[in-house]
Amino acid sequence: MTGQIVWTAIFVGGSFALYIGIAIWARAASTGDFYVAGHHVHPVLNGMATAADWMSAASFLSMAGIIAFAGYWGSVYLMGWTGGFVLLALLVAPYLRRFDKFTVPDFIGDRYYSNVARVIAVVCAIFVSFTYIAGQMRGVGVAFSGFLGIDAQLGVIIGGLIVLFYAGLGGMKGVTYTQVAQYCVLIFAYLTPAIFISMIVTGNAIPQLGFLSNVAGTDTPVLARLDTVLTDLGFTAYTENTRTTHDVFFITLALMAGTAGLPHVIIRFFTVPKASDARLSAGWALLFIAILYTTAPSIAAFARANFIETVNESVYDPAPGEEAEATPGWFKEWERTGLLAWDDKNDDGRLQYRADESNELTVDRDIMVLANPSIANLPGWVIGLVVAGGLAAALSTAAGLLLVISSAISHDLCRRVLFQSMTDTQELLAARLAALGAVLVAILAGLYPPDFVAAVVAFAFGLAASSFFPAILLGVFWDRMNVFGAMAGMITGIVFTGAYILAFKVFGIWPDSADYWLWGISPEGIGTLGMALNFAVAVPVALLTPAPPAHIRAMVHALRTPEPIIEPASHTAGGAV
Repeated sequence: MTGQIVWTAIFVGGSFALYIGIAIWARAASTGDFYVAGHHVHPVLNGMATAADWMSAASFLSMAGIIAFAGYWGSVYLMGWTGGFVLLALLVAPYLRRFDKFTVPDFIGDRYYSNVARVIAVVCAIFVSFTYIAGQMRGVGVAFSGFLGIDAQLGVIIGGLIVLFYAGLGGMKGVTYTQVAQYCVLIFAYLTPAIFISMIVTGNAIPQLGFLSNVAGTDTPVLARLDTVLTDLGFTAYTENTRTTHDVFFITLALMAGTAGLPHVIIRFFTVPKASDARLSAGWALLFIAILYTTAPSIAAFARANFIETVNESVYDPAPGEEAEATPGWFKEWERTGLLAWDDKNDDGRLQYRADESNELTVDRDIMVLANPSIANLPGWVIGLVVAGGLAAALSTAAGLLLVISSAISHDLCRRVLFQSMTDTQELLAARLAALGAVLVAILAGLYPPDFVAAVVAFAFGLAASSFFPAILLGVFWDRMNVFGAMAGMITGIVFTGAYILAFKVFGIWPDSADYWLWGISPEGIGTLGMALNFAVAVPVALLTPAPPAHIRAMVHALRTPEPIIEPASHTAGGAV
């Protein structure tokens, strides 16, 4: 145990020192550096930074956890998040890079020639980003609690202060190079225990192949063995789908469209020199992401199998001179964090993990990736590496989200709407103050998240899909789309989706059950319906109201042609709202 703590301190402390050092080296000296890293990031490096920005605590900590416990239907996160990057590369990234602005609200405000539309986009960006960042801060808390054996809420506060330092100091320039380092840390941390455990369980060193192999020394496939164990304990078989087909479709599409509409992901493509580099960045990012995403199913299956095996052993045999233990050592470590609990209902000193009322175990699925090396009795240095990787994943995305919030407030709201005479120096100060305020709110959101990490993040994707994606897609590919349609669609989409999520997940107006969901659509998938409502409102409103000015329509055509972009002659001309 002492060795594990030492290794964890070395990896976590060393990685934090690296991030802070990079932030100091790459500190932002101008608004261009702070918002878009001066448009000077190489596509490969940007792809790596985008992958780190994208693979948040949901990908690193929670995705394998939810697949481990949900089984088959948890694959919607894999399909939705990877498919979304294809949409992003084909339909969004290169066109917004050609627009040559700083933020998504910048595009909305100028494309729809309206400061009111810009403010609506700012509100949507802040709402989406705070929902997303709540999941990241909870991930930070989970990782820190396992590392220090402290309460997860204190971990949230520590993580928030660290990310404030390097995001506030370096801006996008500092965050970009920090995220490159964070990707290297998190991918190495994710693959190392997966290789170890795949060797132990199947004898195959490649986790993606081990997942499909037989249990070592037997003719039984890993998934068949897991199905048998789960059904014997009263659980649903691992390979059985427990969600309706249409809900799986709605969740997958919400995650895909949300990916293509997430402000903190889109803003990464503003950092490369030209539009073709944005498409290359998306391709590299998808490759870097695929390394982790193809590994997640194997980690999930191995983690669930090892977890069941260890917690269902009766009384652990003591070493000579020691008393018998009712739970393994790793269990006690996580029990102290409050994320794992045992209630010995029948006072027999034996832990019972079942699907019925005799179950004595309460487990937070977000701990599975972090606890997996301990459950498998891997060396202490592997455990420390995984903690460092989990923190890298959560902090990299949190930093990107903080930049979205701070730029939305300082650039889009203050500089472009409220105080148009601001200097660059004043705007940079406003951005850093906005980042400070955002961190404080993010910490509060992380202390009281509405659900586990992957679900909280799924809500953010639903909000992005229902608000930004239709406005961006129609803004790029339909020159008849106007300000009235865009505003009506965004308001309709985000209000409907936000209200649905709040009703089920925050306020508990109705039980969170398929019996009460609208047409059987879960809160994780409701963003698809919100997106459909956005399109259904935006298109008719646009057709029934005046067409955009000629220079706006020319600008839209220029976005999709090789010629240089035609900038709007005025942000308030021609029917501005």
